[in-house]
Amino acid sequence: MKIRTFLIIAALLAFLAITYFTMTTGTRNRPPAVANKLRVVTSFYPLYYFATQIAGDKAIVYNITPAGAEPHDYEPTTQDMAHIEDSKLLILNGGKLEAWGDKVKNTLQNTATIIVSVGDDIANQKVIEDGETVRDPHVWLDPVLAKKEATTIADSLAAVDPANANFYENNATQLLAKLDALDQKYRQDLSSCKQKNIATAHTAFGYLAREYEFEQIAISGLSPDAEPSAKKLADVTDYVKKHNIKYIFFESLVSPKLAETLAYETGAKTLVLNPLEGLTNQEIAQGQDYFTVMRNNLKNLQTALDCK
Repeated sequence: MKIRTFLIIAALLAFLAITYFTMTTGTRNRPPAVANKLRVVTSFYPLYYFATQIAGDKAIVYNITPAGAEPHDYEPTTQDMAHIEDSKLLILNGGKLEAWGDKVKNTLQNTATIIVSVGDDIANQKVIEDGETVRDPHVWLDPVLAKKEATTIADSLAAVDPANANFYENNATQLLAKLDALDQKYRQDLSSCKQKNIATAHTAFGYLAREYEFEQIAISGLSPDAEPSAKKLADVTDYVKKHNIKYIFFESLVSPKLAETLAYETGAKTLVLNPLEGLTNQEIAQGQDYFTVMRNNLKNLQTALDCK
């Protein structure tokens, strides 16, 4: 009798386990269903931050590029694609920042997911890389252009969710005011600088430099993982010496080795200038966000540019 009871219980437990596995396996790669919540996917951190600030509690925003990853080379996983296909809105930067952007656009042609590239129309600076003229996508680092990206995000949210359009507009107004204040802070603090040149790890600060009237020389190209040639390193070394640059900027998501080598060769020091292509888990744990990083960038720019 005891054996029979034991077998019945064991069979019941096995059935329940199989049922649970079957139910969860088919859906575990998809975001949980939440009533009355708009689903939005962003390609990397700055767009994720702007979208969350504008969408508030009216949407679930999923960021494709994980913490600590570099968006130039990141490829979406199967789980990422499930999030995208379940979303109403996919927000890209454009300007070829997302290597996977065109492929995903083709995949989503016959779906209900709306795609918006918020930087395409404003990414107007061009650089020469590997003998080709390419657009610089790093518009989010200029607060003035970041305002345009944030406005496009707000308009896109309102278009796909008109019932909450006023909510998105009000939140966007607050975000734009903070970006205005950041712009004014940059203008004020960089208005009286003795130095007009910076050396950076990769070509990410062209829009920022144009907006606040300084020049950047970069060790590598638009992708921070690109290996510079010996001639490029020699040219940058000569530039640093010629313009008496005292600081070489590196960033948190890639190795500082090249920046440290250049600093050693030229007698310069190193400082962080964060291109905000993503935050590390440590930075997130410290409560950092777009504005805290941009303010820290400003502080380090003041040091490097010898500003009063």
